[in-house]
Order: sequence, then structure tokens, then C-alpha cells
Amino acid sequence: MKLVALALLPLCLTAAESASDRGRRVVNEALAALGGDKFLEMKDRVETGRAYSFYRDQLSGLAIAKIYTRYLDRPAAGQLAVRERQVFGKEEDQAVLFMPDGAGWEVTFRGARPLPDERVERYRDTTTHNVFYILRNRLREPGLIIEGRGSEVVANMPVEVVDFTDSENRITTVYFHRSTKLPVRQTFSRRLKTRERDEEVTVFSKYRDIGGGVQWPYAIHRERNGEKIYEMYADTVTVNQGVPDNYFELPSDAKKLKRMN
Repeated sequence: MKLVALALLPLCLTAAESASDRGRRVVNEALAALGGDKFLEMKDRVETGRAYSFYRDQLSGLAIAKIYTRYLDRPAAGQLAVRERQVFGKEEDQAVLFMPDGAGWEVTFRGARPLPDERVERYRDTTTHNVFYILRNRLREPGLIIEGRGSEVVANMPVEVVDFTDSENRITTVYFHRSTKLPVRQTFSRRLKTRERDEEVTVFSKYRDIGGGVQWPYAIHRERNGEKIYEMYADTVTVNQGVPDNYFELPSDAKKLKRMN
């Protein structure tokens, strides 16, 4: 097994680990637990299940959701390495598209409407800080620093804590279960114009094999500033199904609508 990231992150086998060595070790163990090369070589993923949205901790929306993700091996400079299509409802007649260039669209029978800038920026931040995106797409990123902070107990689980700090000094803190080696929690903060910081916490659970030994969480819980905002419970998750390119493109006949602010 070649496990690209293991070659990328060599360990210094000394009696006492430095923070850098510890962080690299935990990352290597997590990559192996997630499926090694099979995880790193995922081309696309489809998650189907129930998505819940919350406002001030109260349920504000429930939908059958299908999320299509396509990984890009060579994105243009400054662009995300994924394309994503979020589909809601049994008929799949409503969709949200997120493009690598930063564009976001809501597509309905009426046409295609640009998403508000704030929503697109939140998606970009959340994706950039997502531990699975970091492990698959950002480990070769210039200036990325990985440091182990040691062991803790979080929600009655023994974990190893690792900070990922990029060249813009943005920090994502990830908690890896000490037994399974899988990520169970992550936190990061974003700066806002109207307030000092916005803290986002995501919890991952109910991991299953989704094909070829790749492990993926079937339950995702997200909070912002201490308030629950999103939950996703998957019924099925598949990888490398050859999702067609047009799933990630605007329909050629879609009417362009004005942005809603």
C-alpha cells in the first residue's frame, strides 16, 4: 500500500515526540483508518439521507437530501478542489450547486438564482476547514503546519488533539479517537464584519465502510456559537460511482434569475 500521505509526512522516531511529530503520527494513523489509498483516491461520493436545519436550536427545516461530491485533482489556483450538488426532496427538483470558482446557485423549475455571497462564503470556509477535505486535499499545501496538542477526554471519549494551521494563520482543531483513530470532532473560527468571531463545531459519528475499506460518518452534527444549526443522518453513502459531469453544471436551458439578498 503506497499511502501517499505517509510518504508525505515522514516520522522522526525518537524517544520523545515533538508536537510536529505527534501531529504527523496521528494524521498517518487517521489516514490508514479511513482507508489509506482508497480514501485518498476517491473521485466522487454520493450521500443520501435526512437533513435537518435549526434556528436558535429549534427545528426550522427537514428534507430528504442527496449530496453529490466530485473531487478535483488539479483545481485552479485559489479554487476549491471539490464540486458539490445538494438535492432536496424525493423528486430531486430542487438543487444547490457550489462551483470551485466560488459561484453558488439555487436551481428550481423557475431557473437558476445566484446564492447570497454570505452563504457561498460560509460553504467555502466550512469546506476548507473540513477534516476530510484537509486530509485528502490539503496535506501538500505550502505552509500547512500540523501539531499534536496531546491527549484529552471529550464527550467521554479519549482523543488525540491536532491543530492544522495554514499559511493564512487559520486554525482547524481536530479530535481523533485514540482507539479507532478516526476524527470525531472538529472546531474552527471565522472572522466576521459584524462580530469578532464565529465558532463552528462539527461532530462525526456512526462510521461505516462505504466501499473498499473507506470509512465515512453516517451522522454529522454541527453547531455555531453554541447553537445547533445542522444535522445529517445518511441512509446510504457510495463512492466512485462515475457521477456524470452535468450533475455539477447549470442546466443549459436554465433561466438566469436575479440574486436574492
